[in-house]
Amino acid sequence: MQSSNPAFRRAAGFNGRQAADIAAPSAEELQEMYAAPSATATQTGRMTYDDVVVKTGITLGVLLAGAVVGWLNPQFALVGLVVGLVLGLVNAFKRNPSPALILAYAAFEGLFVGGISWMFENMQIGGSSLNGIVAQAILGTLGVFAVALFAYRSGKVRVTPKFRRGALIALGGYAVFCLVNLLAQVFGWSDSPFGFRDGWLGIAIGLFAIGLAAVMLILDFDFVEQGVKAGLPAKFAWTAAFGLTVTLVWLYIEMLRLLAILQSGD
Repeated sequence: MQSSNPAFRRAAGFNGRQAADIAAPSAEELQEMYAAPSATATQTGRMTYDDVVVKTGITLGVLLAGAVVGWLNPQFALVGLVVGLVLGLVNAFKRNPSPALILAYAAFEGLFVGGISWMFENMQIGGSSLNGIVAQAILGTLGVFAVALFAYRSGKVRVTPKFRRGALIALGGYAVFCLVNLLAQVFGWSDSPFGFRDGWLGIAIGLFAIGLAAVMLILDFDFVEQGVKAGLPAKFAWTAAFGLTVTLVWLYIEMLRLLAILQSGD
């Protein structure tokens, strides 16, 4: 007995006339379905390496544009630093990535990077000019990135729970030192413009910081690889792009500082 309830007919999804129009697929059609290639990660909405490369390129492009503005207007560096820090924290603790917020972070962080780069480029320390330091820092940053990527892809460095835990502990300890060093610079506890990061101690700390940034890059690479293998949603390519951008900016700033310390000791 056929129900006259409209709700029943909607739940069934079709009426008798529509059911009659539906025919089983032929043998040829079934063969074509079985022979068709499997859906790709892009077609199923999953994160891919190409997604990460494109999103990272877009984010770094926005950062570069902001850096050009910051270089031409170095007075915006402080604004870029404060707003970039706030947006960086917001993005870091956000459960779902927001492309708009990530790109806004890149724009303001670019203002800071451009402004601080101009300041280093035109800085005079002990009668020595730091002219050319920005180009050196860019080359150094690209070099460390390439070495970290090679080390990870070659399997020479494996990300284990112990490796990750050690990296986070070292990062926490370095963050505490940076806070103390900032207070030393603000309150004049040290005569050096770099605070406690002066002389051989400053060089050692700079090398440690660059090494730590390289380790964080390896963790970023591992996030990308594991995310692709696990089939994370495509939106998390923005998370990977954000992480890589943060680490690269940090690495570049550390490279600038180390080169300035080295040149000031000439």
